[in-house]
Amino acid sequence: MEKPETTIKVPEHFRVLYSPEDIAARVAEMAEDISADFEGKAVHLIGVLKGATVFLADLLRMLSIPATYDFLSVASYGDSTESTGVVRLIKDLDDPVESRDVIIVEDIVDTGLTLKYIEELMRNRKVSSLSKCTFLDRPDRRKVHVEMDYVGFTIPDCYVVGYGLDFEQKWRQLPGIYAINQPT
Repeated sequence: MEKPETTIKVPEHFRVLYSPEDIAARVAEMAEDISADFEGKAVHLIGVLKGATVFLADLLRMLSIPATYDFLSVASYGDSTESTGVVRLIKDLDDPVESRDVIIVEDIVDTGLTLKYIEELMRNRKVSSLSKCTFLDRPDRRKVHVEMDYVGFTIPDCYVVGYGLDFEQKWRQLPGIYAINQPT
């Protein structure tokens, strides 16, 4: 069966950073690394809504170890491309995480504020171990130091959409990652 083509028209000012093939290959490599690091254990993935949903689903299917998952939602952006600096918990986890090997799964880490908040939240819940995984890392925008355990791609300071990432809640469904060179 052939893979269906994306029916959405991508604006001319969007520049491809990573194709669907680049993404699939990198997610497979990350799943191999996680599976090797947690061999003989079960992991509990915590996806950060909404952006990490697509990445978490792909990663989960490629793991060779037992895995469960849950989601939480935090807000620090609103409808802007700039973080407000204030992180709010919008939706908490459905299941307890105490004594579990937890991996926080992010779509993108830039300022580090959201991840630092979630990391502290998980440590207060007495997880057995805590790892941090992001598909995209944008270190040029860091406001706080965060150590990443698994990184898909490191990107420059540009705004990106696709593969779950959005601009004003649009473009999440694009199968690749695109940089937006916003027209003036």
